[in-house]
This record gives sequence, structure tokens and C-alpha cells, in this order.
Amino acid sequence: MGNIASISELDRRFGIPGIAHVLEGNGGLPKVGITSSTSVGEMYLHGAHVTSWRPAGAEEVLFLSSKSRWQDGAAIRGGVPICFPWFGDKADDPTAPAHGFVRTKSWQLDAIALSGDGVTVTMFTSSNEGTKQWWPADFCLTYRATFGNELSLELELHNRGTTPLRFEEALHSYHRVRDVRIARLAGLDGIRYVDKTDSYREKNQQGDIVVTGETDRVYLNTKTSVALEDPVLRRRLQVTKENSLTTVVWNPWADKANKMSDLGHNEWTQMLCIETSNVLGFTVRVAPGQRHCMKATVSIGAL
Repeated sequence: MGNIASISELDRRFGIPGIAHVLEGNGGLPKVGITSSTSVGEMYLHGAHVTSWRPAGAEEVLFLSSKSRWQDGAAIRGGVPICFPWFGDKADDPTAPAHGFVRTKSWQLDAIALSGDGVTVTMFTSSNEGTKQWWPADFCLTYRATFGNELSLELELHNRGTTPLRFEEALHSYHRVRDVRIARLAGLDGIRYVDKTDSYREKNQQGDIVVTGETDRVYLNTKTSVALEDPVLRRRLQVTKENSLTTVVWNPWADKANKMSDLGHNEWTQMLCIETSNVLGFTVRVAPGQRHCMKATVSIGAL
């Protein structure tokens, strides 16, 4: 009853009648549900996790696993997980949670506001004793997601401490496709990348990316937009970004996917992760009292 009461109170404080509401989601976790003239979307307080965005007249853009675990301490499989303050395994501590600690943490809802034809949901999380066992930093992380004709995501770090902070970050976006084996990702031709499936060797991208096996690549020093072309859904998803110098492209393929308990049978064919990020040699440094904001924007068009 306590959780239902707190959800009701959050809705009373932040809800916008007929447009945005705080309600009980999967696993009893609180989420913000949005239905506007331009889009339908969902965002959970657990991990500040965007799990759905469907522009008016279009199909769902984000992939969400049918086997995702909806519980405290577990990451949601699909949507847009936030990786921070490290990406992958923590280099100096193999016992630390993969991809950092904020994607499995309950965030605080700060605001829901109309923004032109869209709706902006703002959540934040701050350092505490729990986070400092993994990362001894004083920080506040703010996340703004604007649901409209486009999906705009902004992750802002405020260094509240007295020493510089260095960190990695990624918006681990799962984009829905009808069949990843016939989709194409354009915009990274000629870019150097680290191939994590081949002992972290550096390679050079030639032409569009076509997924033909397990794919786990970090494209380096990237600033331009990319376009995911899906000939079956007949649409092109364009991802643009700001203050991001790496782009991660990931799909587990069949063998690895079969070992993932939170991914449904053959669901790996329905997703491609395109991650706006700053990872590996492109970590971010923020001076005391300063801020850094990384932004990704997803738009949809006909193919």
C-alpha cells in the first residue's frame, strides 16, 4: 500500500491531466506514462529508464525484452539504460556492477513539463554512502527526456566536489528493428573502431554497418549523426548527438543471446544498440563546480 500511496502522491504533484501521469508499472515500479498529440512514451524512476517512445502515426521505436527483470537491483533489458560512471566492467574492481550503478538505482522525479508539442520529464540522482563505496565522488546527475516528434535525451553531470571528476558515460539505446540481419547503419564509413569481439583490435569501418555476427564496437572520435535503415519497417531512424565522442554499436547475436536469461527467444534479431557515449580513451573530465551535458536526439523518417 505504501508504494501505491507514494505513486499517487507523485502523480498529484507532477502529473499533467490528460497528458502525463505517474502510475504503477511492471513489477510495481513507478513510471511516468505520456500520451500527447505527438507521441506516447514511458519512463521509469528505476534507472531513469526510458522504455518506450512511439511518435504519432508510427510504430514503437525502442526495443524492450519480454523477459526483462522488473525489480530493484536489476537492470531493465531494453529501452535506454544509462551507463555511468564507467562503461562495461570497472577496470580496478571486478566486483563492481557492470556499466556503473545508476541504471539499477531509484531516481527522484523532479519535474514533468510541457515543452512545445512535447513533454519533458526530469529526474535526478546524487552521490550518497551507497555510491561512494564504488566511486568516491560528490555529484548530481540530472536526466531530461523530451517525448515529442523527436526523442531528446540529455544527461548532465554536476561536480559538487572539490576535485576534478573523470568518468565514462553512455545512453545504451536499444533500437527496434524487424530483422537486424537486413538492417543497415549508415554514417560511420571511414571511422576507426575498437572491436571488442576481436581482442580490442582497432579497425577501420568500410561502408555501412551490416550485422552478420556478434557485434560489439566502439567507434572513436565520432561527432556526426548515424542513420538506421530498416527496409521491412520502411523507416529510417536518425541519431544525432552533442558532447559525445564515441558511438557504440552492439548486438549479441544468437549464441550469446541464448545465454542471456533476460532476453526472449530470438529477440536479438529485433534490436540494435546505438549508444551515444564517451568511453575508453574518451573519458570526460569535469572540474570542481562545473557541469557536462551529453545529448542524443532520435528522429524518424520514411525509407
